[in-house]
Amino acid sequence: MLSARSARCMVSMATRACVSRGSAGSAAGGPVEAAIRAKLEQALSPEVLELRNESGGHAVPAGSETHFRVAVVSSRFEGMSPLQRHRLVHETLSEELAGPVHALAIQAKTPAQWRENPQLDISPPCLGGSKKTRGTS
Repeated sequence: MLSARSARCMVSMATRACVSRGSAGSAAGGPVEAAIRAKLEQALSPEVLELRNESGGHAVPAGSETHFRVAVVSSRFEGMSPLQRHRLVHETLSEELAGPVHALAIQAKTPAQWRENPQLDISPPCLGGSKKTRGTS
């Protein structure tokens, strides 16, 4: 029988990769997604790592890897403020953030915080570029 979290992961694999330590693998992604995943796993030894490439919802070419959302659950975050957690993730992904990654939404939680709310947030829809393209000045 599947756990509730395993069932959620299986249902949503088409739109996100859901990996927990000890799981049998993850959804296929591109090289940037693979680098993000590998670096976060190495640096934080997460209990849960959910990574979603949200580039398809933005004004970028098909197949882009520029916009990501990540939920990372690690005991390394114990005793750290949310700002310190975000800084640690940014430091870990400094190469990607200086290059191909334009946007990274981060949910960095302790295991206890994740147990209270085990969900990856949903990003709002893209407004479509600069103010000029939205009809305002």
